[in-house]
Amino acid sequence: MTMLQKIEINRSVNNPLITPKDVKPTFPDWEVLGVFNAGVAEYEGEVLLLLRVAECPRQTDPRYVLVPVVDVNRQTRGAEPAVEIVRVDREDPSFDFSDPRVIRDQQGTTVYLTSISHFRVARSRDGLNFTIDETPSVWPEDPLERWGIEDPRITQLGDQYHITYSAVSERGVAVGRLTTTDFVAFNREGLILAPTNKDVTLFPAAIDGKYYMLHRPVPEGLGLPEIWVAESPDLEHWGNHRFLMGLREGKWDGARIGAGCVPIQTEAGWLILYHGADQTHRYCMGAALLDLNDPGRVIARMEEPLMVPEAEYETSGFFHSVIFACGAIVKGEQVIMYYGASDDSMACASFRLPQLLEALQPLS
Repeated sequence: MTMLQKIEINRSVNNPLITPKDVKPTFPDWEVLGVFNAGVAEYEGEVLLLLRVAECPRQTDPRYVLVPVVDVNRQTRGAEPAVEIVRVDREDPSFDFSDPRVIRDQQGTTVYLTSISHFRVARSRDGLNFTIDETPSVWPEDPLERWGIEDPRITQLGDQYHITYSAVSERGVAVGRLTTTDFVAFNREGLILAPTNKDVTLFPAAIDGKYYMLHRPVPEGLGLPEIWVAESPDLEHWGNHRFLMGLREGKWDGARIGAGCVPIQTEAGWLILYHGADQTHRYCMGAALLDLNDPGRVIARMEEPLMVPEAEYETSGFFHSVIFACGAIVKGEQVIMYYGASDDSMACASFRLPQLLEALQPLS
């Protein structure tokens, strides 16, 4: 247990809940590198995690990196996953291999991802012990998903669950939407935001007849990676994009921020649990409050992070010092937040909602 700003953070004694060894690879000669950043939902008495599973072919030749991409010429909707393998020479001086997640050119432009991600359902009666489907629930199919699908967020509206996610390809990172009513059949609703954008989460209720989203444009020139808000009459057409919340120089969220969990409705306002990174690429979770009737207005924001990487599974791993949450469940006064740890495993922690609301600092 740790305490920040008088908020008791209780990490589960079961952490990490799910690790790569718990997930069956899609292909026999592949390996799972990470299972993390899962969307969270409650369905028929179970806690469901829609896991992001990152995998790649086993690297058997020390000279070459085997990079998987969707074979768009063979992949057809609903068919068995089709991939092609690109061999990238480690001795080629035009490539930068310093980041294990990506291969870049000497100008810093990403040329390939080193793994491909899909979504897979994990189910639990107690929220701690999960049974994981043995095959992908959603596999990347579209040419704009050629490098994978990532970081789902699940919002329930009525009997339907809406899943926003990052669609990744050489064209950039776009935002797609899936719907399901049973977490068995998933319907593709198309892209809702063009590249480059990510970290989209939908509000779980309409406000004055309009739906709202949080999103994070990724500027290539002017501007910074910060949180914006947009609205829609139908969940398909989005407009009235407005800047919502920015970076704080020199602080834990001074390099980039983005929406994390689906907003939680409280009497005090819409509670958003968001991720922030500093200049050393340490990812923490923070909190802010938005006006109930106008989600485009921030009314309170924590100065210090809600949760920082401290446990061994958070400070070491595929990409160390990362806490990245995509969903939470509220049980009375308790918030149970599920998060990716070090880009390779799933964990959860809980805290009391009244303590968090008390710690939020009203903006002047």
